[in-house]
Amino acid sequence: MSHYKINELFETIQGEGSFTGQPSIFLRLQGCPVGCSWCDTKHTWEINLDSEVTVDVVLSKKAETDEWTNLTTEDIFNIIEEKGFKAKHIVITGGEPCMVDLTPLCAMFENNGYSTQIETSGTFEIITTDKCWVTVSPKVNMRGGYEILSSAMHRANEIKHPIATEQHVTDLKQLLAQHKVFNTPVYLQPISQKERATQLAIDTCIENNWRLSIQVHKYIGIE
Repeated sequence: MSHYKINELFETIQGEGSFTGQPSIFLRLQGCPVGCSWCDTKHTWEINLDSEVTVDVVLSKKAETDEWTNLTTEDIFNIIEEKGFKAKHIVITGGEPCMVDLTPLCAMFENNGYSTQIETSGTFEIITTDKCWVTVSPKVNMRGGYEILSSAMHRANEIKHPIATEQHVTDLKQLLAQHKVFNTPVYLQPISQKERATQLAIDTCIENNWRLSIQVHKYIGIE
């Protein structure tokens, strides 16, 4: 039976990428060794055994913490059904969710009328169902020293790249050329919603016929 370390489980609106505006249930997994300097979920990086708590503690969180709970696929499904959530789209994020096999989790939901989406850095093999929508947000030259996998780039249904400088744009173009990725939708996401980064993203999207992802949830103040 598969178990997953869950940091958060909540219903909201997807604010990024192709599913922007979609009512979604977020499963945030604990653990990530990639080390992105601008990461806005650094509380999910470490898996501290002392931080394991009950599911009730996780479900009642009012602030970001490194506390997590260990749940089976059946536990997760039953909690969502019991909570009465209306959304039928599951977003599995982190942390780095692809550190574990996500096939049982995605299959459980897909077999019960949900769609699934994974948000990953592309630095681990993506093990999931064929139906799952995969968002690869490639993290280049991060502190953890992980390389972007060609298998991840080619499994991606969309590529969502955070940018703040011209170097980030260059890194992405080199990555796409290196892995021969030509037809996958590309979204640029300004880091920290800074005005300069946003303008760079807009200009670059127009120049390359890419798309803009502006993290709508942060602008309207929801989780």
